[in-house]
Amino acid sequence: MINTEDLVSRNAAFAARGAHEGLHILGSGKLMVIGCVDSRVDPSHVLGLDLGEVTVIRNVGGRVNPAVFRTLLMLAKVREAHRGDAPAGTHIVVMHHTDCGIKDIAAFPEMLANDFDIPVEALEEKAVMDPFAAVRHDVGFLKEVLRTRMPAGLVTGLVYDVETGLIEVVAPTTRAGEE
Repeated sequence: MINTEDLVSRNAAFAARGAHEGLHILGSGKLMVIGCVDSRVDPSHVLGLDLGEVTVIRNVGGRVNPAVFRTLLMLAKVREAHRGDAPAGTHIVVMHHTDCGIKDIAAFPEMLANDFDIPVEALEEKAVMDPFAAVRHDVGFLKEVLRTRMPAGLVTGLVYDVETGLIEVVAPTTRAGEE
């Protein structure tokens, strides 16, 4: 088990490398990834991104739910405050993965429906058991909502295979307002 002393030691080594210096609050490349909290699926590591290159939003299943939209809207305001620009050039990547624990939550439909802020009867359309269908659904939903509520740039959907370590492009990169 990793204890507090281990964390302090690891942090000291990190700080000594200086990689944290001069980084911007929202990353350098206007890249955002919506991903799962699963410890095997850290988007920065999986996608080979360095500290400061990406803003990562993580939740159970990496799903695009109302909380994600609230976070995106708040981050747009943070970007305006720090950079003076709207997030129109942002590239949002939705990344789900195989062998996801969200399937276990399917046994608790009320909890899952509450997370999506939908009635239990509407859960089937969320494709919880199929990460490929779920990515396509979430990307489509994200693009539709962004079109009406927030300017955005590009949207892409990926599925990460926890066995092979590879990603598959499930929803190719498109502009938020396009099909």
